[in-house]
Amino acid sequence: MKFNFLKTFILIFLLIFSLSSCLKKPEWTGKIFEFKKESPKPKEPELSELLNKAEKSFRNGQFDFAYDYYQEIKNKYPGSLEAILASLRMADCKYWLGDYLEAISLYEEFEKFYPTNEAIPYVIFQIATSYYKLKLSYDRDQTYTKKAIENYERLLKNFPESPYNLEAQRRIHELRELLAKQELYIANFYYRLKYYRGAYQRLLYLIENYPETLSAQKAKTLLSIYYQKALLETKELREGTKKDFWGEEVP
Repeated sequence: MKFNFLKTFILIFLLIFSLSSCLKKPEWTGKIFEFKKESPKPKEPELSELLNKAEKSFRNGQFDFAYDYYQEIKNKYPGSLEAILASLRMADCKYWLGDYLEAISLYEEFEKFYPTNEAIPYVIFQIATSYYKLKLSYDRDQTYTKKAIENYERLLKNFPESPYNLEAQRRIHELRELLAKQELYIANFYYRLKYYRGAYQRLLYLIENYPETLSAQKAKTLLSIYYQKALLETKELREGTKKDFWGEEVP
């Protein structure tokens, strides 16, 4: 009987010893001995919190801050609806900051990745308007003017019921007036240089391609004068008596 009791006691002791060896040893922390807990890793800001900060900054006109928040959402939560919104808002931020070329790039990226998104009419309008903002005066390069017209017309063609169409039409008219004004400017410049045939051809091009513009109406009043001068120039070239603006003979 004593042997069984001693055997049982030894087994219980060994069991307690083995269990205590599996536990993490306590460390002194300035309090009574306790098992040290590992500090939790800092959590990423919640998506809703980030979005609220981004939208608040955007509404307050703090577009630099808003852009950074939207970019964080896009990078941390790819594929989410919030990331899609953030992609669009990033372009909007660049637009309102006046960085129109960067805005165009971001709008075009959005259109490429989300071609069926309901915001596409707005995106195309914003691409066109960014080019509109970049347009130069009639005596300078008109590449941005032409790109603005191209995208406004794309909006009208692909989304005829878009709420942006009336404004798009108004701006197309304005931009065509600008292009026509440049054609008249070039025609007059050629005329002053005594390149009458070139000037006359410019008037014809203007009247044919921008017939509804004020510059086209002005060109029509000059047409007969430029035509007579063009005939005279042709005769002088044939006879070898043509002289340029500086009085030099034209070979």
